[in-house]
Amino acid sequence: MYAMRTDIANRADLAGGGPALFRLVRFWSRRWAADAARDGAGDPAHVGHVLVLEAIDAALADGSGAIGEVARQLGLDRSNASRMLAEAVAAGLVTKTVSPEDARRTELGITAAGGDLLAAARAWQDQAFARLVADWPAADARRLAGYLRRLAGQSPESLSPPERPAGPREMSSPAQTPSTAPTGGQP
Repeated sequence: MYAMRTDIANRADLAGGGPALFRLVRFWSRRWAADAARDGAGDPAHVGHVLVLEAIDAALADGSGAIGEVARQLGLDRSNASRMLAEAVAAGLVTKTVSPEDARRTELGITAAGGDLLAAARAWQDQAFARLVADWPAADARRLAGYLRRLAGQSPESLSPPERPAGPREMSSPAQTPSTAPTGGQP
């Protein structure tokens, strides 16, 4: 369950904000991936590397470079995250070292080359944002940038999507299973 401030939860002027946010995310994530792959000497792994570097940077900012924390930042299970991390290590972008506190744990870090790639990705992101708001009044562009930083700075738990409403199949009555549901008026 997620707590919401009551002065925000019931405001009709928020309607449409969620779909608009997700439309922007879908649009820009596809553009970014396509542009990054083209700019990265045609290497599609470039996109995955940037995602890994972003996740490691966020995990380190939260205080842990552990594989499990990076997997959580990526939104993947540990096995899939480990494969992505292995590719980034092989590309010379990420380091893996034994944790000084616990020899059973592996700590991840970003190499100089990884830092350069991450900086280039963030520069592209800043340019994309500047293009998006180029026709806006400067105060509005700064306000949106501040709100986006504020949203991104929230704890990952507060950014988790709410529970999805039940779909059509989940809402059907127990008496109507696929084998007993009405079919075209036939008994």
